[in-house]
Amino acid sequence: MKNHVAVLMGGWSSEREVSLTSGRAVSKALKDEGFKVSEIDVDRDLATKLSALKPDVAFNALHGPFGEDGTVQGLLELLAVPYTHSGVLASALAMNKPMAKDIWRNHGLPMANGQVVHRSAFRAGPVMPFPYVIKPLNEGSSVGVHIVFNGDNYQPQDDATWHFGEHVLVEQYIPGREIQIAVMGDRVLGAIEIKAHGRFYDYEAKYTDGKATHLMPAPLPQAIYDEICALALKAHQTLGCRGVTRSDWRYDDTEGGSGKFFLLEINTQPGMTPLSLVPEIAAHQGISFGQLVRWMVEDASCDR
Repeated sequence: MKNHVAVLMGGWSSEREVSLTSGRAVSKALKDEGFKVSEIDVDRDLATKLSALKPDVAFNALHGPFGEDGTVQGLLELLAVPYTHSGVLASALAMNKPMAKDIWRNHGLPMANGQVVHRSAFRAGPVMPFPYVIKPLNEGSSVGVHIVFNGDNYQPQDDATWHFGEHVLVEQYIPGREIQIAVMGDRVLGAIEIKAHGRFYDYEAKYTDGKATHLMPAPLPQAIYDEICALALKAHQTLGCRGVTRSDWRYDDTEGGSGKFFLLEINTQPGMTPLSLVPEIAAHQGISFGQLVRWMVEDASCDR
């Protein structure tokens, strides 16, 4: 029986505060579901803490590097502690955006044109036609993301707040609508549309109440809705993801636009905060937050 759950939260990535919020919400829900819960604010002695606690399951509520990129998953495999979400390989692939895109492209999934460049490359001028998007290679929650329109002079090599390595992912900007899709095991839960009140669905819009409008289910033509959901499941399965994921898409239905949708990325450990999208999508399907986290604990295993 999986009675004792260690909820891993916090850590030291740029998403620490979001992780703490996710972890506390998960802990409360699991306690309400009757589990014994031990909260761990993760630091470098995680292995020692887990060895002392001997939990039946680790609920991984970490976000960002170390927690979401296969690293902590490898530690949990070594300790033989069953854990939630995706395994070592799928987590590492999904967190490395260029690697995930190479795999998806080889499987025919639709994506924006892009390239990885050294951040000094912008000194010679724009690296692709405006508008384009600059992203870190290995971050979540839109941390470090900049949309560069014609006339903007943002250059990552001159940004003192850029702490994400010497290389950046540059992608064609896709106008249109922001669609996000939750997958639970081998089942698509649904698609939601996000209308950010600012320029785009950035970190502030994700985690500040009133900064974005959520439309559930996404108001798309049924054929488009069904197709994008099927592709989201394919993206999940192609990387070998497990548990719950959320994939982010753009749908260009602008006047004179392509009329197509484009996969941006997949999140193997989506947020579980009060404003997070996966719990909202699940609730629309009649799955309460408690039922969702219980399913994730019961689904936990090693060798994922």
